[in-house]
Amino acid sequence: MIKVAIVGYGNIGKAVYEAVSQTEDMTVKCIVSSKSLAVDVPVVRNISELSDVDVALLCIPSRSVPETASTLLSMGISTVDCYDIHSSITELRSKLDKVAKSNNRVAITAAGWDPGTDSVIRALYMAMVPKGITYTNFGPGMSMGHTVAVKAIPGVKDALSMTIPAGSGVHRRMVYVELEDGADFEAVSRAIREDAYFVNDETHVIKVNCVDALKDVGHGVNLTRKGVSGTTGNQRLEFNMSINNPALTGQIMVSCARAAIKQNPGCYTMIEIPPINYLAGDVEDLVHDLV
Repeated sequence: MIKVAIVGYGNIGKAVYEAVSQTEDMTVKCIVSSKSLAVDVPVVRNISELSDVDVALLCIPSRSVPETASTLLSMGISTVDCYDIHSSITELRSKLDKVAKSNNRVAITAAGWDPGTDSVIRALYMAMVPKGITYTNFGPGMSMGHTVAVKAIPGVKDALSMTIPAGSGVHRRMVYVELEDGADFEAVSRAIREDAYFVNDETHVIKVNCVDALKDVGHGVNLTRKGVSGTTGNQRLEFNMSINNPALTGQIMVSCARAAIKQNPGCYTMIEIPPINYLAGDVEDLVHDLV
């Protein structure tokens, strides 16, 4: 039985808790949260209180992941995170790889659906059609990472960041903000546009009276690739999904916790792990059923 800890209990933490409840090969040892929770497992306030845990699932803002993961790995606890700042994943992977190896533990980073399972699909697309272009079109839907980033900006009481696909991998960000009393909307808007999450996309910031009335955690993706297999062109591949964002992210993290137990020490992204390692069950049975 794989013993996991859930670090953070927002939308993703709750989804992880629910996903683990549906498994037969893992159990939640405890939850790390600053809030009182109505759950049937122990709740601790700080990661320093964790013990007898195989894997910690980090359901926390991406910007908190590097320090928290490093600390847990140093404590001898493997980690899974859903870090989603694409531009710095390689740097984080390198950093956590050193810490994981020096403590004989495993880290799986960027373990969500994008980055994460979409990354695996993009890799398979390249294996199928080596020459060509892949377009990843998100939404329309709520981006959790972008929303959390906006909420951290001074003057923001609540926020919702919606991703709107413009086609060919280009996206528009529609950011709805509910301000604290006295907050300067222009200053908040400028801070959002200059944030690393938004700086490369067309971003519209809209002031609203109540963000909660707008929220919907649905999301989706369309992945397409057109290119050449061997010497034959006009090969077209397409993948679509429409999902509940935190539910899918939580499920992927739980599958990665299972995979973490099967890897050699080090830090991995999802494309580096054999897909069968994410699955519960006998290998021979899985091969029989899936191949």
